[in-house]
Amino acid sequence: MLNVSCNVSNGQIHALAQCAFLGRCTSTLRINDAIWCRPLRKPPVLVRAVLSERGGAGSSSGVLGSDRVVGSGSASLGDRLRLGSLTEDGLSYKERFIVRCYEVGINKTATVETIANLLQEVGCNHAQNVGFSTDGFATTPTMRKMHLIWVTARMHIEIYRYPAWSDVVEIETWCQGDGRIGTRRDWIIKDYATDQVIGRATSKWVMMNQETRRLQKVSDDVREEYLVYCPRELRLAIPEENSTSLKKIPKLEDPAQNSKVGLVPRRSDLDMNQHVNNVTYIGWVLESMPQEVIDSHELQTITLDYRRECQHDDLVDSLTTVEPVVDATAVSELQEKNGSADVKEYKEDLPQFLHLLRLSGDGLEINRGRTVWRKKPAR
Repeated sequence: MLNVSCNVSNGQIHALAQCAFLGRCTSTLRINDAIWCRPLRKPPVLVRAVLSERGGAGSSSGVLGSDRVVGSGSASLGDRLRLGSLTEDGLSYKERFIVRCYEVGINKTATVETIANLLQEVGCNHAQNVGFSTDGFATTPTMRKMHLIWVTARMHIEIYRYPAWSDVVEIETWCQGDGRIGTRRDWIIKDYATDQVIGRATSKWVMMNQETRRLQKVSDDVREEYLVYCPRELRLAIPEENSTSLKKIPKLEDPAQNSKVGLVPRRSDLDMNQHVNNVTYIGWVLESMPQEVIDSHELQTITLDYRRECQHDDLVDSLTTVEPVVDATAVSELQEKNGSADVKEYKEDLPQFLHLLRLSGDGLEINRGRTVWRKKPAR
């Protein structure tokens, strides 16, 4: 139980309650206007009380439940309450999130859509933290002048353990150049209480003209604007050697083993760039998964290649088929005999599937994907 003296302001009580939840405080010490919290599994952090802008104590000192102090004159109330900040070198950004009840599924753990939304949120907050736009996804000054936006080309997410309701996760993100036509953003997801890595993700982005909807090469001016905030040396959340993050996804041809046709984008699926949010596609992909797999397995890895925008009045078909898996042991044995490898239609421990989202009318590809599943842990 947390004891607060009667002369502590409402803002301080709010900060204490927030810190107690995130850090599992066991004791507190008040020194002037600051409060020291001693969490069970984290080193002590200094949290300054949030002075209300609705008639607070009259001080303009900065407030935040993060590791830095932000002046009230230079940041919004949302910025000061957000549990995120740039790292010491300024080349990556970390933010903490509480998993809420409406973000979990039937297993009381976060859904993959929740994870993907948090990745998007921390990426946008990182961009705004270094001074990029607040009315688009990380657009630089030159991009805004030329009506350019970033759009996702590929997303790859690996989840080693799903956080549960009320768990606190910490996500670190950073971006870097990726050739002449785009950029990449990586993430590392940790359980904040244990500091254990529970997931990783990487993505590739390309520039599009917001008016013509055509892709455009990244100019030197744009590159100079964002590379200053990127790691000087290549840093990968997922090492590319032997990684499936770069593995080509073949087009799924008819007839598919499973399908869900006539999916309709909702108005709430549209993002600020007026096209269907990339997280919506994840939900559509999973709509055509076999129910028996959903019942017995959980998603371990998902990779999506985004090929076409989806508009609010489009109808979408979701197709899914088991991807044949080559048995590694059979390959080794048969190679010695100059034979060919046996292909299994279904691998019980880690089944994987190919996916295709297409327009219902003309069959044009929206995206193609691959998922890998593992047996649900015993609970």
